[in-house]
Amino acid sequence: QVQLVESGGGLVQPGGSLRLSCAASGFTLDWFATAWFRQAPGKEREGISFISRSDGSTYYADSVKGRFTISSDNAKNTVYLQMNSLKPEDTAVYYCATDSSGSGGGYTWLGRVFRSWGQGTQVTVSS
Repeated sequence: QVQLVESGGGLVQPGGSLRLSCAASGFTLDWFATAWFRQAPGKEREGISFISRSDGSTYYADSVKGRFTISSDNAKNTVYLQMNSLKPEDTAVYYCATDSSGSGGGYTWLGRVFRSWGQGTQVTVSS
């Protein structure tokens, strides 16, 4: 079982930056990728970034490409999302998730089933 905790959210002005962290604990050897999702009120969940544990390959949704950077520190079991040039439309609850094995359903994105989720961290971009 993997536990994930997001941190780093908060209130920031347009054009500002935040760095989100996703710290994993527990059994951390049974997943291959970590992804960041976000969901704003009244909108569907959106996958925004992905990083592979095996080779470090990354993916970015068009909505954040060029502004956000995903990275990982495997020694710390932590994945980061550096968010620059933030816009009001980036306002959402941000979640990290891993494609950990387990019972029950999951959320499929980029061909992977994400079953372990953090509690989310609120990002608000406003002046």
